[in-house]
Amino acid sequence: MSRNVVTDAKRIVIKVGSSSLTGSAGSQLDSASVAKIADLIASLKKRGAEVVLVSSGAIAAGLAPLGLSSRPKDLATQQAAASVGQGLLIAKYNEHFTSHKIISSQVLITTEDIVRRSHYQNAQQTLNKLISLGVVPIINENDTVGTQEIRFGDNDRLAALVSLLVNADLLVLVSDVDALYDAPPSQAGAKEIRHVTNFAEIESIALGGAGSAGVGSGGMVTKVEAARISTGAGIPMLLTSLEQSFESLHGADLGTLFDAQGARTNSRLLWLAHASTPRGRLILDAGAVTAILERGVSLLPAGVTAVEGDFIAGDTVELVSQDKKIIARGLVAFDAQEIPQMLGRSTKELAATLGAEYERELVHRDDLVLL
Repeated sequence: MSRNVVTDAKRIVIKVGSSSLTGSAGSQLDSASVAKIADLIASLKKRGAEVVLVSSGAIAAGLAPLGLSSRPKDLATQQAAASVGQGLLIAKYNEHFTSHKIISSQVLITTEDIVRRSHYQNAQQTLNKLISLGVVPIINENDTVGTQEIRFGDNDRLAALVSLLVNADLLVLVSDVDALYDAPPSQAGAKEIRHVTNFAEIESIALGGAGSAGVGSGGMVTKVEAARISTGAGIPMLLTSLEQSFESLHGADLGTLFDAQGARTNSRLLWLAHASTPRGRLILDAGAVTAILERGVSLLPAGVTAVEGDFIAGDTVELVSQDKKIIARGLVAFDAQEIPQMLGRSTKELAATLGAEYERELVHRDDLVLL
């Protein structure tokens, strides 16, 4: 199988998990593992690639200094460990990148920076500027200040969203598992799956949780979900281990390659599909559903039968059929409290009775993405 999509990738997002950086739970940050990541990225930059690193490990790196033997369950202790570990993690990366004469930077992100359009655009501009300057951005979720409600929960999904944010050519997840298997890797006879062309092929596979090291928050479920996000946006994903990462990224048939499933689209629509948080719902009649799905038109008030949620103009809403199937997501042009009086009425009628500002779409087709 050709791995040209891997070797030809010009912009690569690499995510490395906690267990790959720290080993067993409670151990010190493994300098040799960090060095391997730095060496890998240096080799990719030498061949002309641009690299963004999404690194777990802040919480895990803070465990030993605080005398903790395993990842804490409560948010406050996790945040304390992250506060201690973040500096240790970045210092170690800087040490090894400096040996390659590579400048790295720290970028802390919360979900607010992804789901709010203005934050998203600012994060995008900052990352693109760092990349253009030859810097390797090191991204992590801002565990120290993130609340339970707004945390990503795992860096696999964060990495997938970052790959959309920077319009990457390839997403790479470096894990303590070297590939996707057709059964738990510890089970006798389990076979590696080298290539996933569509997700129907792996629907019957039992996916495991967090790794044996006990310091991560993801597992194979989150890795496959990351693959769904990135490949659905036209970005292939490679799953590999730290030990095999160099060979995998230089063309060897190792790890699992997930083929891109969808065509690339602009970052605005990628954001709408994968990063925005819906604040409400618009329930559509059958005619509006057909028009949006088949003709790609804007959503008009005449095609809406009900409104759910509390949102304001500019928020993301889901467009839902009568049987509650989500068909699309878009940016709504009116506040939730304004919409009930508009339901089922034409824009001309609304303009005549409510004013000229109501003679427009509820969701413009340029602000709408099918799901």
